[in-house]
Amino acid sequence: MEDKNFKGHAALFTAYLIFGLNTPISKVVLSSGEVSAMALTFYRFAGALALFWIISLFTKKEHVPLRDIFFLLIASLFGILLNQMLFIIGLSLTSPIDASVITTLSPVLTMILAAFFLGEPITWKKVIGVFIGAAGALLLIQNSNTVGHGNTNLIGNLLCISSSLSFAIYLTAFKKLISRYSPITSMKWMFLFATIFSVPLCGNDVVAVNYLAIPFDIYLRIAFVVVFATFISYLFIPIGQKVLRPTVLSMYNYLQPIVSSLVAVALGLDVFGLTKGAATFLVFLGVYVVTQSKSRAQIEAEKQQN
Repeated sequence: MEDKNFKGHAALFTAYLIFGLNTPISKVVLSSGEVSAMALTFYRFAGALALFWIISLFTKKEHVPLRDIFFLLIASLFGILLNQMLFIIGLSLTSPIDASVITTLSPVLTMILAAFFLGEPITWKKVIGVFIGAAGALLLIQNSNTVGHGNTNLIGNLLCISSSLSFAIYLTAFKKLISRYSPITSMKWMFLFATIFSVPLCGNDVVAVNYLAIPFDIYLRIAFVVVFATFISYLFIPIGQKVLRPTVLSMYNYLQPIVSSLVAVALGLDVFGLTKGAATFLVFLGVYVVTQSKSRAQIEAEKQQN
């Protein structure tokens, strides 16, 4: 189990490291004016769909009963369609820093929903860990010297909040379903449904793009969003989802502002000082405290022993 937990943490660390890079990269693509939020969303869905189905041809086939295919359809609405579409549209209407702040809500929402859907206890350790991590993320964001000065839009912020809520529902309500299948099997079906649903919503925007006018560097950023921030990340998330509790998984949202800040330091746009060091420490301390909290299974096992 410890080995599985390590793999789960490693997979989530990688996925959310990529997500942290995705926010500024997606913002550059949207700010270029060449590609709309809806078009970029469709590229993510269709690109990941193609990659998951291609790789599934070279992996062991798993039988998925019709009942589970239906539930994978519902899971795709919350975990992919609503999550990504609401976030990318919200990001186009608000600043990257506001979007980063809003991601700190995800572990709180997930903790509450895990109690509702899975009966996971809301322990003091879990509450303290969540808020220690949030304090670290907010400290980093508040003191960032590289905050974008884009217009803050209430609707954009609300859409980003709705995106976090949608993903929190996915992490909790569909944990058992996702645990039954390999990441490739579950994702190939989920991205199939997400792509189908997105066609009437995104089709006009995709057709309207002037592809000959898109600069090469924007194409490279779109490729990163599709291959790494969608395909690779969604390949790794189910690995952690199988073995880790939803609140632990959602704590990795706090990596995103840290990654954005470190990228700025690497590019010489910011410096790594005491504040960033303290913020990073708080985030990882929060993750550690949450992982030390007891699950429902552990509490029930202790009651039986007593």
